[in-house]
Amino acid sequence: MREETAEQPAPLRSGLTTGSCATATSLAAARLLLGNVEADAVDIVLPKGKEVRMRLEFCRRTTDGAEAGTIKDAGDDPDVTHGALLYSQVRLTHEPGIRFVAGAGVGTVTRPGLVLGVGEPAINPVPRRMIGEHLQRLAEEQAYNGGFEVTVNVEGGEALAQKTMNPRLGILGGLSILGTSGIVRPFSCAAYIASIHQGIDVARSNGYQHVAACTGNASEDTMRRVYDLPEIALIEMGDFVGAVLKHLRKAPVDKLSLCGGFGKISKLAAGHMDLHSRHSSIDLPQLAQWAAEIGADQPLQEAIRQANTSQQALAMARAAGVALGDAVCRHALDFARSVVPAQVQVEVFAIDRQGGIVGHAGAQS
Repeated sequence: MREETAEQPAPLRSGLTTGSCATATSLAAARLLLGNVEADAVDIVLPKGKEVRMRLEFCRRTTDGAEAGTIKDAGDDPDVTHGALLYSQVRLTHEPGIRFVAGAGVGTVTRPGLVLGVGEPAINPVPRRMIGEHLQRLAEEQAYNGGFEVTVNVEGGEALAQKTMNPRLGILGGLSILGTSGIVRPFSCAAYIASIHQGIDVARSNGYQHVAACTGNASEDTMRRVYDLPEIALIEMGDFVGAVLKHLRKAPVDKLSLCGGFGKISKLAAGHMDLHSRHSSIDLPQLAQWAAEIGADQPLQEAIRQANTSQQALAMARAAGVALGDAVCRHALDFARSVVPAQVQVEVFAIDRQGGIVGHAGAQS
């Protein structure tokens, strides 16, 4: 029998959203109040009809209602809330309907531009609908005609929120309760892209028509230095430049400044919308060609093709007096302009690892 030389990689494991956790714990607490059922697990139906069972850490009565908790399991997704205790407290009310409250570790919306109004708990529309549908079914089963007050909490959520974009979006005091399908798809990056869109929307709604989309902290610092932009106008796009450019078709601004490391900007210049190494790579022969277009001789072109990194290629070009950084930014600018509406003024900055500007294209005004 042939010996296996390599293991098959295990499939990535999906998880459940904070919205699913909030639904399960709200249902369990409400069922204890209306049906006197103290459960250690609860079944919920996700938006697309799939039924899942979620284990509970506790389900108990409180002085004026009941509460239940579960541990958030994000599967194999790198989620800041993975392993956090999420718990819901439910109180019965005389008025029909559901009132949502931001408990400990759940944020409150303080700026316009999000799907929720200012002052609302940061429990997004799909989780609200999921909770409402489950509690309504329970009320019908129990012939209950009153309403519910649902307070959602995340243990340690205020500290965890500092690792997210919530403070920049004006969601203060904790995390957002998220989810559209109820399931966390490993490495789907959907939440990150949604936060980019929200960042642009919040900036526009608060009157900021110049935004700077940056790949990381160094590029953000550069944009603060160049323009003294407030945090609300700085969009942390990471590798997802496509999420910025495409969203501006629906929500245009007057001016977009793109800023990132030279290597990532070279990928944008080559027409890549996702700058992560999983999806795009630095094209050294292309860098050599662009260098040739602005006067690089044959030995420099060959040295660039054989370079170990884009930074080495840039250093060799600069030593020879060839403005490769500017050339790359011009190509990146051309590509970005091909995606965004014509009325959006675009410029591109490339920086080195110390945050120094090594290339620029587009008007500064």
